[in-house]
Amino acid sequence: MAGTPAVEAPRDRLDPLLAAAEPLLSRVDEVLAAVGAPAGHDVWPELRRVRLLPGDAVRAVAALHPAAIAEPVAELRAQARACAATADALPLVTDWSGSAAEAYETARRRTAEQLNAGPDSLSRRMTATADLADALTDWMTRTRRDLAVTLADVLISAPALTLTAGPATGGPLDGLMDAQFLGSLSGPLAGSPSGLLADTPGGPFTGSPGDPFTGSPGGPLAGSRGGPLTGRPSGSLVGSPGGLFAGTPSGPSAGPASRTGLPSPEEARAAADIAAVLLAAVANSYDRAEDLLDAAVDLKTAQPV
Repeated sequence: MAGTPAVEAPRDRLDPLLAAAEPLLSRVDEVLAAVGAPAGHDVWPELRRVRLLPGDAVRAVAALHPAAIAEPVAELRAQARACAATADALPLVTDWSGSAAEAYETARRRTAEQLNAGPDSLSRRMTATADLADALTDWMTRTRRDLAVTLADVLISAPALTLTAGPATGGPLDGLMDAQFLGSLSGPLAGSPSGLLADTPGGPFTGSPGDPFTGSPGGPLAGSRGGPLTGRPSGSLVGSPGGLFAGTPSGPSAGPASRTGLPSPEEARAAADIAAVLLAAVANSYDRAEDLLDAAVDLKTAQPV
């Protein structure tokens, strides 16, 4: 009888959203690397948690492939059942006795224990590995889905417009702002004026316009060799002497940064606001993964021989 075909999980929207968000993520990373963030901003603890700039953090989540982890689970469970069946099938000593029979029984019990009976048996470890793979598959699926919703909100937020504002046409978000595309995004935050990143009273992006801006070209996020958050040669976030977003004054990224050479305080705050939300989403998700790995205590020690 033919086996039941596996049901493919529905694909999330993270990959197409990431493709649309690349200009914005690059801009956020560039601004943070150039001038840092306002003092006391929520982004600082998130940067310490993740130790990545937001663009790299989002790309790391996009590189998660749940199907690759789920694929060996069925084989692991089949092998666990085979170990248990082999242990049960080992013949008992019935009609013979003596030293040879005693030696055989000792070997039989030891083999059965290694295959199935003991707490560190092959079958139990394979089952535990399959359980962990299932849990990690669910975690990856949820992590990708949750980040896709967060990224969708970021793309239509006021801080994103601050960083990508340019001419009326040709902006990097033109294709994304299509109403049909936004309407296809799942989750309560998509396309909503009161979404997570909406610039409304009480939202995460409200605050005092007079907050001091303390970033400087030599700040802790500066793209210097050996910097704590870049780990890249000087200027690697800029891409060229003219800057990643350098171009003609009418280019899609033209704004205060392209006119003055450094991002404005408004741009720095917008970049920090976006980074704080994205990094918090990634950090919270990876905390859940750490909990899963901590719970897999049976797999942390080598199997006794």
